[in-house]
Amino acid sequence: MTLKKTQLLLPLAIAAVLTGCPKDETAKTDENPTAAASTDAALKLDESKLPPVNRFSVSDLDTSKDACTDFGGYVNGKWLAANEIPGDRTSWGAFEMLDERSNAVQRQIAEKIAENTSAVGVEKIVGDFWATGMDEAKVNAQGIKPLEGRLKEIATLGDKAAIADYIRTSAAKGENVLFGFGSTPDFKDSSVNIGVAFQGGLGLPDTTYYTDAKKKDMLGKYQAHVAKVLELSGVAAADAAKQAADIVAFETRLAKASKSREELSRDAELFYNPVKMADADKLTPNFPWSTFFKSQGIEAPEMFSLAIPAFHQEVNKMLADVPAATWQAYLRFHTVDSAAPYLSEEFVNENFAFYNQTMRGQKQIKERAKRVLETLNGAAGEAMGQLYVKTAFSADSKARMETLVQNLRESLKGRIENLDWMSADTKKKALEKWAAFTPKIGYPDKWRDWTGLNTSRDSFIGNVLAANEFNYKWDIGKIGKPVDKTEWGMSPQTVNAYYNPSMNEIVFPAAILQPPFFDPNAPDEANYGGIGAVIGHEMIHGYDDQGSRFGPTGNFENWWTEADAKGFSGRTDKLIAQFNGYEAAPGLMVNGRHTLGENIADLGGLNTAYDAMKKATAGKPDPKTDGITRDQRFFMNFATVWRRNFTPDELKLRITTDEHAPATFRAIGAPSNMPAFAAAFQCKPGQPMVRTGDQQVVIW
Repeated sequence: MTLKKTQLLLPLAIAAVLTGCPKDETAKTDENPTAAASTDAALKLDESKLPPVNRFSVSDLDTSKDACTDFGGYVNGKWLAANEIPGDRTSWGAFEMLDERSNAVQRQIAEKIAENTSAVGVEKIVGDFWATGMDEAKVNAQGIKPLEGRLKEIATLGDKAAIADYIRTSAAKGENVLFGFGSTPDFKDSSVNIGVAFQGGLGLPDTTYYTDAKKKDMLGKYQAHVAKVLELSGVAAADAAKQAADIVAFETRLAKASKSREELSRDAELFYNPVKMADADKLTPNFPWSTFFKSQGIEAPEMFSLAIPAFHQEVNKMLADVPAATWQAYLRFHTVDSAAPYLSEEFVNENFAFYNQTMRGQKQIKERAKRVLETLNGAAGEAMGQLYVKTAFSADSKARMETLVQNLRESLKGRIENLDWMSADTKKKALEKWAAFTPKIGYPDKWRDWTGLNTSRDSFIGNVLAANEFNYKWDIGKIGKPVDKTEWGMSPQTVNAYYNPSMNEIVFPAAILQPPFFDPNAPDEANYGGIGAVIGHEMIHGYDDQGSRFGPTGNFENWWTEADAKGFSGRTDKLIAQFNGYEAAPGLMVNGRHTLGENIADLGGLNTAYDAMKKATAGKPDPKTDGITRDQRFFMNFATVWRRNFTPDELKLRITTDEHAPATFRAIGAPSNMPAFAAAFQCKPGQPMVRTGDQQVVIW
C-alpha cells in the first residue's frame, strides 16, 4: 500500500470514521441487492481456511495489574505481549485480525470467480483484476511500457500553456497528481452536488514533513526515493539527483500553501469556499477553471467550491515561474510513483522500501494476493462487495444490528434530553438532528452499476487505470445533480464504520460485524461494549466539534445558542487537555486537538452504549460469568476492541497524520471519565482510571 494519495475529497474527507480514511467507491446502483452473482457454486466458503477473530477471554486478563491503575494493561497487556506484529504489517490488533479474515474470504471468492473466463458483470471485474494482478511474470515482462506514452507526452511540455493543458487532460483520465477534484453535497444545500477543487500534489502524507525541522531526516529520505524512482524510469543518475532536489523544493512550496491534516480535521469549513466561475478564473488566470470544467466534460456551473484558495493561487504562480523542466520532472515522478505498486518488481520494491519500510517500519512486503485484493478494493470495492455479502453475511446479523442501533438511538435521545448544560432551544435542534439520523447496516439496499468499466485479462495496470478513469467520470458526473442518499462510502468487506455529516448517516459495513465487535453468541454486555460503543461513537460524531456544525438535513449551519456553544467548547477543552497528557512513546505526546473529534465520539458513544446495555438487561440477574460482573465485561470488551500494537515508525506517523488517538489511550480515555467504570471495579478517587472534579470530562 502506498501513502502517496493525500488529496482529500468530499464527502468522506470530512466523514468521521472509526479507524481511518475511507475511499469513496460508490456509484449508480442496481435494484437487486444480490445481483450479478451468477455462479452460486463459486461462492461456497471454506471456513476452515479463515483466520481467527479476536474475542475477549478471561485468560487474557493480567491479574497482577490493577484495573483502576492500568486498565489497558489489565485487559490487553498479556495479549499484546504474546502477539507480535506480523512482518507484513505495521500494526496488529482486533481490526487487523478481522481485515485478514475479510481478505481470506475475498481470496476464496476471487480465486473461484477468476476461473470463469466468460464471466460478466461484477464477476468479470473481480476475475480480471485477480487474474492480471496475480500474473506476476506478465507484469514484470511489461515493465514500465504501460506508461511510456504518458512519459513521452510529459517530456514535450515546453511552456505553462502546455503544462496546464496536460494537467487538465490527465485529470480527465482520473490521473491528476496536482490537486483533488470531485463532487460533494453543497454545504448550504446538501440535497445537491457541487464540484470541489482541493489541495494535493504532495508525495508525503502531511505538510509538516516539509516544514518541521524534526522531520528533516525523513524529507531527505524522500528525496532519495524520488531520485531512485526517476532512475528506474530511465533518467540518468546524476540528472535524477538534481531533479529530485527540484521536486522536493517544488512540493515544499505547495506544502507551505496547504493546510495540515490537523488543521483540516478541526475545521470543516476549510472544505467549502464557494466561488463564481468568473471569480475563480480571475484568481488563477494561468489555470482558468472554466476551461478546466469544459475539459472534464462538465457543463460549467455558476458556482463551485475552490477549497484552500491559497494553494491554487500558489499553483497559478508556479505555472509562471517554475521552469518547464522542473514541471516535467515533477509530473514524471508522480506518474511513475503513483503507478509503481502495479508495475514490475523493481518499482514495487522501491515503493515498498520507502512508503512502508522507511516511513512505517514494515519488515516485509505483503504477499502478492493481499496486495492485489487491496488494489481491487480501491478500484472496484463494491463489485467485490456484492459477492462478499452473498458469501459471508447473514440476514440474522443485519436484523440484530438493527435492534442494537434502535436501542442506542433511544439511549442517545435520553442523554440529550437530560443534559444539564444545554438550553432548551439547542436541545430542540439537537433532537431534530437525532430524529433525522439514517442508519445503514451491512451493505447497500441498491448496488452500484459498473456498466462501462471495461476490464480485461491483458494488463493489471491497464485495469487499474481503466477503473481510475471510470470512477472519476462517475464522480464528477454527479455535479449539479441531486444527492443519492442510498450510496455508500465504504464497501461491505471493509472493517470500519463511519458518520457522514452531509447525509447525517451512520454506516456499519458487514465485515465489522464480527467479534470482538459483534458476536451473536456473546452476552448483551459484550456486544454493547463492542459494536454498541461503535454505534454510539458514530452517532456522537454528529455532535462532535465538527459534526455539530451540520444540521438535520446535512446543511452546514449553526444551530447552537452562543452560551451553549461556549459551554460545549469549555468541555471539549478539558478533553484536549486529557489527551495532550498521554505519552505515546518517550517524548512523543498525543495531540489532543487533532484527535478531539474521535475522543468526543468515544466518550459519548461509550456512555450511550452503557445506558443502552443497562436498559436491555434491566430486570435480568447479573450472571457474573467467571467471576466477572456484567458491567465489568462491558468495559473489558470495549478495551479488547482497542488492543493494538504499532511499530515505532507507524506510531510516529499516526501521531502526525491520524485524527484518532493510539488505541492504547482509546481503551482508557473514555472509561476514566465514567463513574460507572469506577463503580464496576471499585476504584477510588485519585487512582489513574478515576477522573473527578475539574479533570472529569462530561459532554454528551
